[in-house]
Amino acid sequence: MTAFTVPLASCSDKAANQFLNLFPSSEALLAPLPSAVLERNNVRVFGAGEQVLMLCNGFGCSQHIWGRLTTMLAMRYRLVVFDYVGSGASDLTAYSPARYATLAGYVQDVVDICQALDLRDVILVGHSIGASIAMLATIAAPVHFSRLIALAASPYFLNEDDYYGGFSREDVEQLLGLMQVDHDSWANLFANLLLGAENDALLSKELAQHFCNADSRIAQQFAHVTFLSDCRADMVHVPVPTLLVQCSQDIAAPAEVGAYLLEHIPQATLVTLSTTGHCPHLSAPLETLAAMEAFLTA
Repeated sequence: MTAFTVPLASCSDKAANQFLNLFPSSEALLAPLPSAVLERNNVRVFGAGEQVLMLCNGFGCSQHIWGRLTTMLAMRYRLVVFDYVGSGASDLTAYSPARYATLAGYVQDVVDICQALDLRDVILVGHSIGASIAMLATIAAPVHFSRLIALAASPYFLNEDDYYGGFSREDVEQLLGLMQVDHDSWANLFANLLLGAENDALLSKELAQHFCNADSRIAQQFAHVTFLSDCRADMVHVPVPTLLVQCSQDIAAPAEVGAYLLEHIPQATLVTLSTTGHCPHLSAPLETLAAMEAFLTA
């Protein structure tokens, strides 16, 4: 495990089976038709390269959140982008509160997409809770994945006696309560909180618009799952080389979280960007691309 700073300018069969046991038997045994999967998650595939990069959005965001990275990446890689059910142009009728009551439902969607497209040797790129989903996907179905890039990742957002995740339970309860009362006000508050005061206010407005565009009912359940899921015990089972891209002064993924992930993911490398906030693909796309490319070409 290594760590450095960028200046401004296989999982065991037992572990995989334990994770797959989280899925209801009907979901695990009945594979959906490829066309239904691609429509459900509004999957798009584009790019000039042969190596596949699959981009897993953060909470409340559609695939368009990656726009500052995809133009450059598509010149060298084949990109797979998608929307979680409830965001973007996904199929809202495919939403099941039972399926998406835990991260397992979102992980299964990632695996379904890989199966529908018959993908192997995929490099997963995930942001925030999307990074957790990506990590769990490599554990659940390692046959599809070769490497992982995790932007502003956190296995658990809450503070515990021996763990600093960034948020107290009281903070989260207040955020979730506001979300139920006034979704638009919550979206603007949360976006400002994540981007921080040092970044352009237009970036916060852009992020807030993603939150506002998501189905509010589904977003509320996804927010509960996001904040309250604890994936710390799973990190030791991540089977692929992993790049952790963290930001300085990130309220949702503080330095302590980066250090935790570096210690617990077996093949992890940590890069700390000088940009602040929780969304490096918005606030520092060039530095983010540079860190990714250094990892991908190593």
